[in-house]
Amino acid sequence: MGKRLIPPEPSDVQEIALREALEERYLAYALSTIMHRALPDARDGLKPVHRRILYGMRLLRLDPGAAFKKSAKIVGDVMGNFHPHGDQAIYDALVRLAQDFASRYPLIDGQGNFGNIDGDNPAAYRYTEARMTEVARLLLDGIDENAVDFRPNYDGQSEEPVVLPAAFPNLLANGSQGIAVGMATAIPPHNAAELCDAALFLIDNPNARAKTLLKYVHGPDFPTGGVIVDPPAAIAEAYATGRGSFRVRARWEVEEGGRGTYQIVVTEIPWLVQKTRLIEKMAELFNAKKLPLVAEFRDESAEDVRIVIEPRARTVDAGLLMESLFKLTELESRIPLNMNVLSKGKVPKVMDLAEVLREWLDHRRDVLVRRSKHRLAQIDHRLEVLGGLLVAYLNLDKVIKIIRNEDEPKPVLMKTFKLTDVQADAILNMRLRNLRKLEEMEIKRENKELREEKAELEKLIRSEKEQWKTVAGQVREVRDAFGKKTPLGKRRTEFAEAPEHDEAAIEEAMVVREPITVVVSEKGWIRALRGHQADLSGVAFKADDGLKFAFPAETTSKILAFATNGRFYTIDASKLPGGRGHGEPVRLYADIEQDGALVSVFRYQGGRKFIVASASGRGFVVPEDECLANTRKGKQVLNVKPPDEARAVAPVEGELAAAVGENRKLVIFPLDQVPEMVRGRGVRLQRHKDGGLSDVATFKGAEGLTWIDSAGRSFTLSLKELAAWRGNRSDAGRVRPDRFLTNNKFGRKPESNGKNGNGEGK
Repeated sequence: MGKRLIPPEPSDVQEIALREALEERYLAYALSTIMHRALPDARDGLKPVHRRILYGMRLLRLDPGAAFKKSAKIVGDVMGNFHPHGDQAIYDALVRLAQDFASRYPLIDGQGNFGNIDGDNPAAYRYTEARMTEVARLLLDGIDENAVDFRPNYDGQSEEPVVLPAAFPNLLANGSQGIAVGMATAIPPHNAAELCDAALFLIDNPNARAKTLLKYVHGPDFPTGGVIVDPPAAIAEAYATGRGSFRVRARWEVEEGGRGTYQIVVTEIPWLVQKTRLIEKMAELFNAKKLPLVAEFRDESAEDVRIVIEPRARTVDAGLLMESLFKLTELESRIPLNMNVLSKGKVPKVMDLAEVLREWLDHRRDVLVRRSKHRLAQIDHRLEVLGGLLVAYLNLDKVIKIIRNEDEPKPVLMKTFKLTDVQADAILNMRLRNLRKLEEMEIKRENKELREEKAELEKLIRSEKEQWKTVAGQVREVRDAFGKKTPLGKRRTEFAEAPEHDEAAIEEAMVVREPITVVVSEKGWIRALRGHQADLSGVAFKADDGLKFAFPAETTSKILAFATNGRFYTIDASKLPGGRGHGEPVRLYADIEQDGALVSVFRYQGGRKFIVASASGRGFVVPEDECLANTRKGKQVLNVKPPDEARAVAPVEGELAAAVGENRKLVIFPLDQVPEMVRGRGVRLQRHKDGGLSDVATFKGAEGLTWIDSAGRSFTLSLKELAAWRGNRSDAGRVRPDRFLTNNKFGRKPESNGKNGNGEGK
């Protein structure tokens, strides 16, 4: 039997509005996430978990050069004493601090498998060992000298530092990534020597702006190298606002082979990109035939990155090949910048470059003053002790007599020689071996040195100028230790301008060039059949649908669609569905109104001219290149207002134009009477009393006018035979000849592939 639940007494129940309770609890959670998990402190650039790991390792005496200790020991101590959030979270943070491909200046020196750039996981913490690096030692330097505040740990049994002394500009040098509640931080790593140069300039010029500091800090410096291809103006804007991003590309070079052949070798990839995932993505694209310029690629990496890419042919442009890879793969990556950090460890704030460095420098000055005061207190204590010892040496026999004869010698000593409590204890604790004459001389020398040091410290504490001078000296020491001539300090990421390549050429380079036949149905469904097919009798359509347009093209072609709204739409042939099904509606590729219809669909060739006409009989000549659209919304060419609509389009292939109306009247006039325009309503081509325009065509007078009837038969009338229908633009014309234009269509379209006047099958 379970226990019977006893309802609480009415006096124990408090009514709280749900909204207020949720707001209060969620705010507490958000604050905890921001302060204690996700955002780094601007002063030492560390989150609490990293700070606790380093402090825990210091307590274990894991200094640079000391013997390694198991990571399990470190994780256990940190979790038990400071960070009760699970061993795996601590170990993951420890591993990242040790990875030289993730951290620009690793804080932990790892021994064992700590993962690799391929994305492989590190070994379990029972197998790996660790100790601190010189950078971590700098971050902790002075922590025992009252340089920073301490606070109780989570259970109140010990204390942990609020912030580290941070003699190294860790926030920008190693960067930081974190997602809090309602805010995030993303700071890429930078070169420490450049940061120190900028900090020294900022000490001399406290009001310097972020853009001025860019002559020292050129941009991020990633541990994996790479090339930043952003323009200087974009980089300057990012540092001035604290928000932006950097476009980072892999570093590559061309290795020449025999007989004019070559191969491309990628030696550096962008930061935080897993090489295995990169290779897998390239393999997927290669198998999907989206890398037509690539014949083969392989990963020949050992300790260094080496990805070999072989072109399809020796004539392939290496730059164009790499541009296609940059566009499709993580060989180009965009690294965000969001310098959202905790100012003074308390207030979340997006800072610019100057503010971040100023925060670090102010902290270094504060640490210097605190350490100086701590040392001053030690000197005062030691001088007090030395003063008592000197009294003892000067009155040695009397001191010994008092100690031998008195039951409580301490009060007697203090009264006799006017000593303090500390001095009396020092005399009583003195060893007999220290009573030699030489010791007296040592005490006097030490007393003199300490008084000189005390005078220097008091001068330092009083003078802000001296403080900044000392801080500048410390910054110079760091700059020299991590200068650009040192293996660790050498800049790895370079800057370059992205080469200008024609977007169309890049798009074309990413598509395999194959012949296709584009088929459009009466109801506006489009598809691409493989190869150039002359016989389309076997092509299936949906019920109540049939063939309307069909023409040969290639996968790299652009398809132009002219609609009744007077707009031209551009569709990439490579994006068209295959011929196995019924295709897809054209409206998936072009934003055509629901009541709109297709007038004509054909392959873009470039350089041609078209005559376009509306149902009201107005039209003009337009260059084909002006019909290309850059968006799904198309490009307005022929202006029409409902109920008027675009009715016809035909290529310009001669000096004469012909127009036929729905009233079966035909007129032929010189084409030079029709103006060439880019957009507009046009001029009247044919005047109609009943109905409107049906079709237009152009032809050469010497060849005559040719049309194709509904049965697919071709007819031609010479210019002499057409004499009765010749006139001028805007004439009404005469009724068409016998057996001519029975469907009021000429049948000659921009591309017809052997179809009749409507582009229909025979």
